[in-house]
Amino acid sequence: MADLHGGLAEALVKKLTARSWTVVAAESCTAGLVADFLAGIPGASQILWGSFVCYTVEAKHVMLGIPMANLRRFGAVSRETALAMAQGALKRSGANLAVSVTGIAGPGGDGSLVPVGTVWIGCAQRGGEAEASVYHYAGSRAEVRETAAWEALCILYRKYLS
Repeated sequence: MADLHGGLAEALVKKLTARSWTVVAAESCTAGLVADFLAGIPGASQILWGSFVCYTVEAKHVMLGIPMANLRRFGAVSRETALAMAQGALKRSGANLAVSVTGIAGPGGDGSLVPVGTVWIGCAQRGGEAEASVYHYAGSRAEVRETAAWEALCILYRKYLS
């Protein structure tokens, strides 16, 4: 499985480099894993703008400019928040593409009714519309976080580079 994932990250770096595009991540439950997986590939400095690790509601507000009223209304783990995270990351960076990840990795919940293992992944291209999809993962906290980070890279590849 590591070879498959490493191949995906390498393919992303190559394709983004060929297009002279950069990517920014806005990460909550993955806490920087998306950026870490890309940074593990030689040449990533050409395509990785950076990553906003916005673990708390307050961080999402301060770092990405998501209004607190929206975070209270929709919750930290929602389609609306994943969309706003991707859009906020684009606004605060010079990147061409953004990916966002927000979810509940477990083992306990966050006090909301959102089940453990629920992850919203958003993406956006500068000048385009943001999109987000929900995923439901089983496994340990580490497995949920890692699977969500790899899925975020898969989404970037499928949506913008295939």
